[in-house]
Amino acid sequence: MNLSVKIIIALVLGALTGILLNIFAPELFPEIDKYVLTPVGKIFISLITMLVVPIVFISIALGTAGLGDPKKLGRIGLKTIGYFLVTTSIAIIIGLGLAYLFEPGNAGTFNTADLEYKSEKAPPVSDTLLNIIPTNPIQSFAEANMLQIIVFAIFIGFALTMLGSKVDKVQELLEQGNEIMMYLVNLVMKFAPYGTFALLASAIGQQGFDAIKAMSLYMVVVLLALVVHAIVTYGSSILFIAKRNPIQFFKGFAPAMGVAFSTSSSNATLPVSMNVAQKNLGVPKTISSFVQPLGATINMDGTAIMQGVATIFIAQVYDVQLTWTALLVVVLTAVLASVGTAGVPGVGLIMLAMVLSSVNLPVEGIALIIGIDRLLDMARTAVNITGDAACAVVVAETEERAGRAHA
Repeated sequence: MNLSVKIIIALVLGALTGILLNIFAPELFPEIDKYVLTPVGKIFISLITMLVVPIVFISIALGTAGLGDPKKLGRIGLKTIGYFLVTTSIAIIIGLGLAYLFEPGNAGTFNTADLEYKSEKAPPVSDTLLNIIPTNPIQSFAEANMLQIIVFAIFIGFALTMLGSKVDKVQELLEQGNEIMMYLVNLVMKFAPYGTFALLASAIGQQGFDAIKAMSLYMVVVLLALVVHAIVTYGSSILFIAKRNPIQFFKGFAPAMGVAFSTSSSNATLPVSMNVAQKNLGVPKTISSFVQPLGATINMDGTAIMQGVATIFIAQVYDVQLTWTALLVVVLTAVLASVGTAGVPGVGLIMLAMVLSSVNLPVEGIALIIGIDRLLDMARTAVNITGDAACAVVVAETEERAGRAHA
């Protein structure tokens, strides 16, 4: 039985276990969760998170050095960021469109009188862009500041290219470090089915069925938008731009999607998603090493979908009519916020608070969706990392075709 099948079975069993415990043993669930499910889940997340910083640094430094030509690096960078911005814009438009079609905010009676939600302040986009160059790379590593680590790694990779044979030993050390990291990823993945089972059983067991029932239409709309975006947007880019079979793409990338679904963290899943993209999808290490860490930091299509649906949902609950201008502001704010809040914990809800404030909707409305956001966060993380992999495949294929044309 291969790893993909084991992870899918673990996800199904985890979901069933969480549901059964919630229904038949609600008084027993806290003890099982505290002493079994949560510890197993935390161990798994800690194991893969442990590998994230060294993998991002080593792989981007080697990826940049492997690209060699600075023009090629610039071209790949533009393609990557362009793909992310376009797909994020499409994602939020899909979310807005389906929310208007199904009207989840008009499906029930929601008590808004007692709602309280204290929103954290997200950093301005300008601050994020100004702070991407680290003043102390060691501090960036200690704080796991991904954007700063990526920039520092690009500089190191560029220096390796320019110095050539003078730094062969350094490049060889990084390559050996990469081999060690990939070995550790494969080792940790043997524990993945148990980790995904525990994380999903814990997440579903903690959700009250009353909350899920009340918010069921909102959940359905978000999940539908995520599926539509993955199949239509990513599938189309794989089929028409990369000229590859979308079914094979999704099938090959399934193990990473399963891990992302259980961990709810693009950064934590990064070692797995890079490994799967290189092994199963045939993405060259140089492309994968550059595109996927950048995507895990700034590409948040799944989160953008949630913001689109949640904005319309909250507007409908409070009976506020949004103008076309307001909807355009929602799209622009969400796209910019996907870069501006990179690496901030609880990023989805912080970004949503920014979007709601931009069109004068009450931020307290977020309290309505907090109860079931953990489950939706799992689904949108799976979509986020799938977008990173789709971008890596598209960039790799277009670069290969360009190389053949010049040969």
